[in-house]
Amino acid sequence: MTDKKLIGVDLGGTTTKFGILTPQGEVQQRWSIETDILEDGSHIIPNIIDSIQHHLKLYDMPADQFSGIGMGSPGSVDLAAGTVSGAFNLNWEGTVYPKRDIEAATNIPFYIDNDANVAAMGERWQGAGDNDPNVTFVTLGTGVGGGIIADGRLLHGVAGSAGELGHITVQPGGYLCTCGKRGCLEQYASATGVVHMARDMAEEYAGDAKLKFMLDDGEDITSKIVFDLAKEGDPLALKVVDKVSFYLGLALANVGNMLNPKYIVIGGGVSAAGDFLLERVQRNFEENTFPNVRQTTSLRLATLGNEAGIVGAASLVLADHAQTEE
Repeated sequence: MTDKKLIGVDLGGTTTKFGILTPQGEVQQRWSIETDILEDGSHIIPNIIDSIQHHLKLYDMPADQFSGIGMGSPGSVDLAAGTVSGAFNLNWEGTVYPKRDIEAATNIPFYIDNDANVAAMGERWQGAGDNDPNVTFVTLGTGVGGGIIADGRLLHGVAGSAGELGHITVQPGGYLCTCGKRGCLEQYASATGVVHMARDMAEEYAGDAKLKFMLDDGEDITSKIVFDLAKEGDPLALKVVDKVSFYLGLALANVGNMLNPKYIVIGGGVSAAGDFLLERVQRNFEENTFPNVRQTTSLRLATLGNEAGIVGAASLVLADHAQTEE
């Protein structure tokens, strides 16, 4: 691998983040733009091209100084074709051609993968995964996503759905998921799932609790409020957190029993609850794993935060070069 630089692009529904990195993974420049999803998202790719070209001119860096551009995108990604379809939060209902358009405009090779996979690559390379060849990443945000790196390779499955940890069934016949089935982890461990459970549990709760008072009073709550109240010892909030931890621990135990990764890294907004959440998930993980996995697979909190996407996107370039050399 040469010492040429990498560009990482983390395409999100509200913000698109960019980074220029060394081949060793050091972020040298960072910037971001708003994601313009108006008019069926038709401005998104042109805006990304304009932003890259503007910054390369600003930094006086010609295209031949870069070995590639990597991008993480929502939606279904066709790796070979470099296309994205069904990215509804970007208003991309049809198929979009980022690889074709960005390569043509920049003259830099372009690589793309699903955003959760890309975040997994970032955490594995420069974050809590310690660059181990066996790392599973789960991100707890508005939904629950994931990515699996096994024996050094990102798993995609036959149709790109490997690593969809949010759709592990943790409660048969439970809450209806947006995917159409019931009881998915996403409905219990995401930010929206935590609030859903809190509302339902408050209706049945007869004791005295601030969380119940807030919900009965019609106040809007967030998953952060639930966790903050639990940390203060609120009895209802603690019950909600215990239930979240049970479902998440159970799901991650199933992942551990099946894949036996070195690390299962937990990221996303809900993971901001930190060790308070991790310790509870750990107990449920240990109860549901068999001894060899319990002793060799560790749960960890993500460390890269918002940089995981650009770092992981940039690493797609290196992964492609490594596979080409094999």
